[in-house]
Order: sequence, then C-alpha cells, then structure tokens
Amino acid sequence: MKSHALPNVNLAEHSVAPVASEARVATLIGQVYEGAPAVDRRRLLEYMLPRVGVLSLAVVANGLFAHILFRNESPRICVGLEDVGRVRGNDVSALVERLQQVSTDAVYGLAHIVAASPVMASSAAAALLVTVLVQRSRSQFANDADPGNPLDQAAARSDAP
Repeated sequence: MKSHALPNVNLAEHSVAPVASEARVATLIGQVYEGAPAVDRRRLLEYMLPRVGVLSLAVVANGLFAHILFRNESPRICVGLEDVGRVRGNDVSALVERLQQVSTDAVYGLAHIVAASPVMASSAAAALLVTVLVQRSRSQFANDADPGNPLDQAAARSDAP
C-alpha cells in the first residue's frame, strides 16, 4: 500500500503577502499535488487540462499533458491512474503557471478542489495556498470596486446619458 505522506513545507519560506506571486501559487499547487492521493491528483489534472490551450499543453512538461489530452477519445478529459503516476509536482507547477496566464478564475477554482479533499486540505501547503488565493481574490475584488480605479471611472462615464 502506498503511503500518502504529505510533503514537508517550510512555512517560513512562503510568507503570505497581500498578493502572492504567480510563481509561488504554482509552487504551492505543485506541492499540494505531490502530497495528494492518486484520486485527488486525477481530479486536479482533469480540472486544469481543459482550461489550458492545446499549444500550452504541448510545451509544458515535454508534451506530457498534450499526450494525455490527445489520447482521450471522449469529449470529457479522463486522466488515467498511470498518467497520474507520471506527472510530478514540478510538471503541475508549470501547468499552473500557464493556467494563471489564461484565467485567474480557474486558479481560484483549484482552491475549491483542494478544500473538498480532506487529505489535501490537511497539508500545510494547502492551507497556505487557500489563504493566498483568498487574499488575492479579496485584493482583486477591492481593486475592481475601487471608485478611484480608472476602469470603474470609464465604465461610469459610458453609463451616463
């Protein structure tokens, strides 16, 4: 039986800044992936793969993700357990870096997947990841609602009669 030991995460090296860097988020998700059981790893990959463009999948992890995608015969992406065994945490980190370029909302969705798994949610990396993503979301919401935000001012001018 394979042990699902969680990775040792040094919280001191991951200080929680108001808005964490994209690289830090990608690294944390890679660490969470490494400590997750195969079923949860599969769920993470099946969530991320359709949200990243095919070209990105071809260049990330030497095309490992593109191979998984193109081997699928169904419209829904199904990641096999043998594929989960080949994907490493650093591959997932690289995939998350691409995902962040495409959609920040998709990255926030990862927090829901992590929080839904008792094993993943119990790791220090997961706790830090969820904290970082919540802070980032709040910061983004505050910036979007800021009346001094030039984008909000332009929207208000376009709404005027």
